[in-house]
Amino acid sequence: MIIDQNENLAIITQENATVIELVKKIETLYPKFKNNNIIVNLNATKVVSLKDVIEFLRVSNQHRAAKHSFVIVNEGADTDNTPDEIIIVPTLQEAHDIIEMEVMERDLGF
Repeated sequence: MIIDQNENLAIITQENATVIELVKKIETLYPKFKNNNIIVNLNATKVVSLKDVIEFLRVSNQHRAAKHSFVIVNEGADTDNTPDEIIIVPTLQEAHDIIEMEVMERDLGF
C-alpha cells in the first residue's frame, strides 16, 4: 500500500495486497488521513468484483458521514451494480473531478 498525501487529499494505491488486506490496513491507518478526501486506486487490479467493492462500504460510509470524499478508482469495475453509497470511477482524473465537485457542494451547503 502506497499513501500519497498532500493538503486535503490522500491517494492510497494498492500494490499487491488483496482487497480485504487493503481495507484492514486503511481502517488501521485511518486516523492518519481521516481529515482528508481519499482516493483508493485499485487499477493494479484489473477487475474488481462487487464483493471486493462492498468491502469498502463501512470505511466509505464512515468517511462520507464525516463530510469527506471517498472515491475508488478501477478501470474494470462494474459500476452498474455498485451500491450507491460507494463512488467508483475508471480514472484518477475522474476521481479528482468528483472530489472537486463534492467539495464545492459542501461549501455551498448541499
